[in-house]
Amino acid sequence: MNGGVVTLAPKAPALDAVRLLVVGDVMLDRYWFGDVSRISPEAPVPIVRIEKREERLGGAANVARNAAALGAHTGLLGVVGADEAGGQVEQLLLSGGIHSYLQRDPAISTIIKLRVIGRQQQMLRIDFEDAPSDTVLRDKLIQFNALLPDYDVIVLSDYAKGSLVNVAEMIKAARAAGKIVMVDPKGDDFARYAGASVLTPNKSELRRVVGGWSSEEQLTAKAQQMRRELGLQALLLTRSEEGMSLYTEGEVLHMPTDAREVFDVSGAGDTVIATMAAMLGAGMSLGEAVQTANRAGGIVVGKLGTATVTRAELFAE
Repeated sequence: MNGGVVTLAPKAPALDAVRLLVVGDVMLDRYWFGDVSRISPEAPVPIVRIEKREERLGGAANVARNAAALGAHTGLLGVVGADEAGGQVEQLLLSGGIHSYLQRDPAISTIIKLRVIGRQQQMLRIDFEDAPSDTVLRDKLIQFNALLPDYDVIVLSDYAKGSLVNVAEMIKAARAAGKIVMVDPKGDDFARYAGASVLTPNKSELRRVVGGWSSEEQLTAKAQQMRRELGLQALLLTRSEEGMSLYTEGEVLHMPTDAREVFDVSGAGDTVIATMAAMLGAGMSLGEAVQTANRAGGIVVGKLGTATVTRAELFAE
């Protein structure tokens, strides 16, 4: 059904039987909340008096957090520094019921995104990041191959921070082992993701690789050409307010956005790929999995920051 729209809601699958491994760039999201009542006398900027601090899993760790929140048996393989922030990530994984396979790299600092929030609006974001060392990356690839037999679905979450330089080898090994491999891509060359089951770029990421398009037909042609060239089972294009489009062999499914209220889009892509991966692992069809992921994305953008969606929220009548 070319250009069809999926509308029927599937029933909740057995997510506790799904074994899902997330691999990628692990981050710690720090939020400083405060009150803004005056402008600084030193520069024309607001003064935020910090009243509350929160720490949440970010990047690939947020993908794992979303999968675990749905009830999937979830593991996380990535790199953090041998520092306080890395220890905090480990603690958050433990409290979230996520199996940690983190490599601690003493040569780097853990990636941190610090957001300053004043009056429920983000005033400033400060990033701290280093690329992992070669030795740790080699160890990570060895560990990935050792973990493969224990998991059914592999999610590769690429934020272009250096943790997935071996992504082509990971995809090849996982597909050879018969695993579902989903990739959230970054950069201007998607060739390294060839052979994955599903690729999930957003509009700007796809445009960067294939160029612009002037019509829906042209977009479909470019998306399908990329899907065939990379040997993908499907390409899922997330289109923010336009919803999502799923491109498979001989079929295109368009889903309008399911967001009732957009409060914060940060982390929405993590929720989408984690939900779709969990649903595919539970045996859903591609169309049903994308529809469910679309609904999850619509729920999470109504929450502040990198949030999650629970099974109860997702399958509420």
